[in-house]
Amino acid sequence: MTQFYGKTKICYGEDSLETLEHVPAKQAFIVTDPFMVKVGFADRVKSHLDRAGIPHHTFDGVEPDPSLEVVTKGAKLFLRDEADLIIALGGGSPIDAAKAISFFAHKARTDKPKPTLVAIPTTAGTGSEVTAISVVTDKVNEVKIPLNDELLIPDMAILDPRFTRSLPSHVTAATGMDVLTHAIEAYTSRQANAFTSIYAKYAMRYVFEYLHRAYVNGDDMEARSQMLVGSCMAGMAFNNSGLGITHSVAHSLGGIFHIPHGLANAVLLPHAIRFNSFDAGIRYQEIARMLGMPAETVEEGVESLIKAVIELNESMGIPTQVRGLKIEEKAYRDHMDVVAKNVLEDICTEGNPRRPSHGDVKLLLEQCW
Repeated sequence: MTQFYGKTKICYGEDSLETLEHVPAKQAFIVTDPFMVKVGFADRVKSHLDRAGIPHHTFDGVEPDPSLEVVTKGAKLFLRDEADLIIALGGGSPIDAAKAISFFAHKARTDKPKPTLVAIPTTAGTGSEVTAISVVTDKVNEVKIPLNDELLIPDMAILDPRFTRSLPSHVTAATGMDVLTHAIEAYTSRQANAFTSIYAKYAMRYVFEYLHRAYVNGDDMEARSQMLVGSCMAGMAFNNSGLGITHSVAHSLGGIFHIPHGLANAVLLPHAIRFNSFDAGIRYQEIARMLGMPAETVEEGVESLIKAVIELNESMGIPTQVRGLKIEEKAYRDHMDVVAKNVLEDICTEGNPRRPSHGDVKLLLEQCW
């Protein structure tokens, strides 16, 4: 049986933040990071809660790649407040942290209804505002742990492009390439279907049309808005189809070498396309044709897509090889077996069109270097 599941109410546009005033709640718990507080974004959220008369507390202790320790601390504070509304404000890290906090708090408080979860992304990248996945980092064992459960899917996503306007250009680039990776991997996944393909196609189009515009001009609100929508569409696609080996490798490299997730995906994506070309070549050709690239044959379509991804990366200062991420070669090679083991155990690998062996992954890592 094939199925498509969409739970999240999506509110988008410049007035979408006002939706917070109509969410029924007795106590709100805002999960964010110090930067969101510093620039006043958290105050914008609090203002709408105050207008609605909803008491609130803020947990701003989320770090990049949220750790198990931070999630545990947040869950304890959430339970202490007896909140029934949790609001995630930020990029992928605060949203992932809020989802995990909501999940574990609900498991610990089964006598009460699951809290309402609202996600407000401030980057156009992760799609986490509509997915059943939360990535938490086990810093002791240097590995990222993807959690996957329908309870993690937010009840509402608020896509307000004003929150993304002040993003540094390098963050816009990396998070935008994360969107492209989500869309391409969702389209070529072993679990892809008619519905996921539609969302993935539109997300790819939006990235190639609007990402570079947003990168060169942060005040281009059309580009910012469309990238947020594209990110959300890609999230809806991969939430149903799964992802692939680009993400599996990025998870492991991020856990070991602390490379930002979107940046790792951007560098790895062209290599993963070539790695999967024998098994997913026709799908890559379809993507190339859809985007107006030369694709008379499967091989030409694959090469056109790889070339387009590399050119988009290079136009935004993203390196083409892992060595450009300032990883020491010896450390990289010393960790190859660990990375390969992590990739084979990563849930994202299940959707990859090519079923890899340990040796296959090591070969991919060599090609990426």
